[in-house]
Amino acid sequence: MSGHRVLIFNRSYWPDAEASGQLLTELCEDLACDFDLTVVAGQPNQNPSGVPCKSWGRDQHHGVNIRRVPHLTLGKTSLWGRAVNMLTYLAGAAVTALCVSRPAAVVVETDPFLLPIIGRWLQWRHRCRLIVYLQDIYPDVAVALNKVRQGWFTNLLRRWLFSIYRQADRVIVLGDDMRSILTESGVSPERITVLPNWADTTRIYPIRDANSFRQREHLEGHFVVMYSGNMGLCQSLDEVLEAAARIRDRRDILFVLIGDGASRPRLEQFVRERGLENVRFLPYQPHSELAHSLSAADLHLVPLDARVTGCVVPSKLYGILAAGVPALVIADERCEASRVVERSHTGRIVPPGNPDLLVDTIAWCADHRQELLEMGSRARQLAEREYDRKTASKRFAHLLYDTIHGSDAVRESQENPSGIPTAETEKAASRL
Repeated sequence: MSGHRVLIFNRSYWPDAEASGQLLTELCEDLACDFDLTVVAGQPNQNPSGVPCKSWGRDQHHGVNIRRVPHLTLGKTSLWGRAVNMLTYLAGAAVTALCVSRPAAVVVETDPFLLPIIGRWLQWRHRCRLIVYLQDIYPDVAVALNKVRQGWFTNLLRRWLFSIYRQADRVIVLGDDMRSILTESGVSPERITVLPNWADTTRIYPIRDANSFRQREHLEGHFVVMYSGNMGLCQSLDEVLEAAARIRDRRDILFVLIGDGASRPRLEQFVRERGLENVRFLPYQPHSELAHSLSAADLHLVPLDARVTGCVVPSKLYGILAAGVPALVIADERCEASRVVERSHTGRIVPPGNPDLLVDTIAWCADHRQELLEMGSRARQLAEREYDRKTASKRFAHLLYDTIHGSDAVRESQENPSGIPTAETEKAASRL
């Protein structure tokens, strides 16, 4: 493996604190010794460490070339604002794509979800390999959450995107539930690789004694139920706050919500209106402090709206495992996170929409500390064994190398640069 030029597109990248950006940063830095990498990134949404970076133009960080695209960064609480942010980044990314040298492979993630269109065009233009790295599946997520109405436009958009997935050399998904959605929609199983997200177990590890985060935030003496990550539309944190309201008489139980997102203002308003003194909100923590902040919890929450099962896999689970803390997954049993926790006995699972069971489960956990310590020990062992950063990076490196040197036969319709469904793909598209 040496020197192959690889072009990667994703809005979130170093120094952004959002999960997809942190994961991509770790991956690219691990691959930089074997590949010539250029990341076409956008503006960071969250930079809690205050690390200076160029707002646009060329940059380099830890061996990775960065082409920073200027774009609008309107508030995420507005659907129109999010759309404008996405479209202005896409425009900048498309212009950058016109200027780059021929890569051996193009990797597109899904922030924003229309990036595969640029990837497909580059695949046709340069006769290079295309890898679509799906962190989520759109427009399925937006339709499921009733953020957009299903109709001719969303159907056309979905057929267009899935047509690109069928023509990609490789599609990477995060779990078997995501794989099922693709195969049921006509994507060949041979093109799909399941590659779960990961945690850096050398940077995130259990810190039980003298935990600086617990000390600084005065958490000693509390059973800390923590949520750490994006407070967006998929997380169903309303159920968590409803549980906090119902269990408020348990003075030993404290809910700590760390992060930001479109739902945070509404959640904070709920807490104020209900006068919940057992709920605290904190900002994103610097990456260097994650070992302390994640380890400060006695129980971590992994909520996921049942409507987006298979379209999203909560990446926060792997950092929780690395911190050696049990997880309470509030999700459908088909969800990848539910299956991991159930199989490994590293936490508990509660189906969404059952607040009484959620309250009872949290209370049980608070009353059974020894069982939780045993779950946490198994969680750490699982992270080291199956979900460590080095293991994931090696798997991705081999996949990338094999894809670059693979057979041309895996690609279809190279004469169709737009990826719009043609007669050859209509039969498979009819199953969407």
